[in-house]
Amino acid sequence: MKIGQIVFSKAGRDKNKVLTVISSNEKEVFVVDGKERPLERPKLKNPKHLKLTGYCLSEEEYRSNKALKAALK
Repeated sequence: MKIGQIVFSKAGRDKNKVLTVISSNEKEVFVVDGKERPLERPKLKNPKHLKLTGYCLSEEEYRSNKALKAALK
């Protein structure tokens, strides 16, 4: 998964929510949404619990929580 990629959560409390990947490796992914999961407190997710989309945010669109919330709408 690429940094800045938009994903949907398939499992957990945040099921069906739109999130953005901010860090990843082969076993775990850190995601944020700018509201319930701000950049200061990312959520650790298993990659198999995420559904990929074809969209990727630019670095300016996820530099702050306010910009991230606006980009995900």
